[in-house]
Amino acid sequence: MTISNSVPITPELIAAHGLKPDEYQRILDLVGREPSFTELGIFSAMWNEHCSYKSSKKWLRTLPTTGPQVIQGPGENAGVVDIGDGDCVVFKMESHNHPSYIEPYQGAATGVGGILRDVFTMGARPIAAMNALRFGAPDHPKTRHLVSGVVSGVGGYGNAFGVPTVGGEVNFDARYNGNILVNAFAAGLAKTDAIFLSEAKGVGLPVVYLGAKTGRDGVGGATMASAEFDDKIDEKRPTVQVGDPFTEKCLLEACLELMASGAVIAIQDMGAAGLTCSAVEMGAKGDLGIELQLDQVPVREERMSAYEMMLSESQERMLMVLRPEKEKEAEAIFHKWGLDFAIVGKTTDDLRFRVIHQGDEVANLPIKDLGDKAPEYDRPWVEPKKPAALAAGDAPKADVADALLKLLGGPDLSSRRWVWEQYDTLIQGNSLQLPGGDAGVVRVEGHPTKALAFSSDVTPRYCEADPYEGGKQAVAECWRNLTATGALPLAATDNLNFGNPERPEIMGQLVGAVKGIGDACRALGFPIVSGNVSLYNETNGQGILPTPTIGGVGLIADWSKMTRIGFAAEGQMIVLVGAPATWGSHLGQSAYFRDIHGRTDGPPPPVDLAHEKRVGDHVRALIASGVVTAAHDLSDGGLAVALAEMAMASGIGATIPGLAGTDPIPVWFGEDQGRYLLTLSLDPQSKEWDAIREEQSKLGIFAPWIGSTGGSALKLGDARAIPVSELTAAHEGWFPRFMDKAS
Repeated sequence: MTISNSVPITPELIAAHGLKPDEYQRILDLVGREPSFTELGIFSAMWNEHCSYKSSKKWLRTLPTTGPQVIQGPGENAGVVDIGDGDCVVFKMESHNHPSYIEPYQGAATGVGGILRDVFTMGARPIAAMNALRFGAPDHPKTRHLVSGVVSGVGGYGNAFGVPTVGGEVNFDARYNGNILVNAFAAGLAKTDAIFLSEAKGVGLPVVYLGAKTGRDGVGGATMASAEFDDKIDEKRPTVQVGDPFTEKCLLEACLELMASGAVIAIQDMGAAGLTCSAVEMGAKGDLGIELQLDQVPVREERMSAYEMMLSESQERMLMVLRPEKEKEAEAIFHKWGLDFAIVGKTTDDLRFRVIHQGDEVANLPIKDLGDKAPEYDRPWVEPKKPAALAAGDAPKADVADALLKLLGGPDLSSRRWVWEQYDTLIQGNSLQLPGGDAGVVRVEGHPTKALAFSSDVTPRYCEADPYEGGKQAVAECWRNLTATGALPLAATDNLNFGNPERPEIMGQLVGAVKGIGDACRALGFPIVSGNVSLYNETNGQGILPTPTIGGVGLIADWSKMTRIGFAAEGQMIVLVGAPATWGSHLGQSAYFRDIHGRTDGPPPPVDLAHEKRVGDHVRALIASGVVTAAHDLSDGGLAVALAEMAMASGIGATIPGLAGTDPIPVWFGEDQGRYLLTLSLDPQSKEWDAIREEQSKLGIFAPWIGSTGGSALKLGDARAIPVSELTAAHEGWFPRFMDKAS
């Protein structure tokens, strides 16, 4: 049959599809002829950066992805990790950066919808969501509009779908002025013997379209997400998808019911590149061909072309290979939930991807080559230049109390309550901690004691100063945040956000960060089981800060021993575990330097991975013993900010005498890694405390008793005592004031 093609393929059309001349020549060599317009669109969808990872594959292969707890690593819709008793947690993080900058509400909403589908496509019921959001400078004219739209979109979709948002991040920096980041995370629970994969099996079996109808929204979305922005950004608005969380909730219930019926052989979410990517991936993974009949695809718009149907990214859709004898039962389930169910094709044994539209064969391509033969680049990269070390004693002075209040009341470290109070954090009734602590915690339904902890972390300014150390630190901080609740960190997902990889200095950032992430994950026994790479995050040549976000999951065996950040009572000893002899020392790239003095110099704090592991394991053991009443890891703002956060979370003050004869600035604001603050329900003269000190000495861990809880103010060394109410007013005030300003 002759391939139908009514559109001439020109160099301009090839370029508009994000394909370079040598990539188009590769297509000609593989196909042996000029592709049709629909085939060009299919190649564009499958070979773009967003879907093929052509610039990052080489480096992603270096990451640790296995472990005794790992059931499914990268390569499926989400990663799967065993949590015992026949249960597993299914999770992933993915970006929706470009769409959210163009149309913030729908961009963020469909990002949430897409990540939820990735999880329940595997057979898991979603139990938790997080989001890591990064916006431009607060004084940029678009920032408030983008914050408002993105937060509304995240809440509007997640709340209506019925999944609690348990944590996340919100940061501001001028480097995100032209390209914000919206990284969405979701996790679900499933039975280990009921995981569903996307690999098609069997010849001549029905390929079934499930869910909502196909429209023209999102056509070319994945290709748009694989390119830089310029001044014509508004022209890209039609590439943004439109979501319907109520349809997705019905799709969830219908899919889980269908899975329980035994009808499903393989299932794949229609996400990036829609029908194209889902069909090709299912067939290619199973070493099968796929034939699609587009006239059978449910559509909501008239006269849709084959090109539009194949590249539409309309939401709330799935593709499935079905057991033929279960067809009527499956159709009845989907019609009961008010969803479309249509047989749109079949599996074949010829390894071809055929697309038929109105009697014409508009595509006939080698299905394995669409994925396996996508270009893979070993892009040139240069080692980023590391900043010079700070001179000895280079700690610019400031009043400690004033500096602390300024940090707590600024854009970076102020409370995110304005954001998370727009999210439903308690739906499903299993949330054990609200956002604002170290990690979100959700009970494992059906189990009397187990809970799961979730955290998302990265410090982009560290990553720019030294991508390797920044990558290590992102993993270590996520691992610490889980540990601080008492959770055993199980595994991680990554969302690697960078600029244009064709620039060697940007590629160097990616390479360095991946190396750091890999080393940290190996040292901490924290494998990467899923993830996403988002490149070309720049506008008019201005790249974002390198932002390799790490999302982590940990298991709490007994949630009655879970720790929170708030001081639990007055008169308890405060211990700084894992500190250097001076308690704190590192000011390079610190929040103190940046927000108090406007400085961005110096190296980031180094991460000693052996120290991280030793200290974290010790902290978890203390929490499990029952003596720890509160715990908090130290990160941005150092010891002073961590103490203030513990005081504000409880309303209880503390007195910390400080270290005599030392410069107070590094002590209070240094960002040395591998440190935790713990409060203990022990008498400092007790044998239990002596035994703990002896154990710490054997482990080589310095953990001084630095002060006690009590009163209504925070007293740091010689600085004036700050009432907890004053700390709270500063901390809670910035975000509402910022969002209430006239546009």
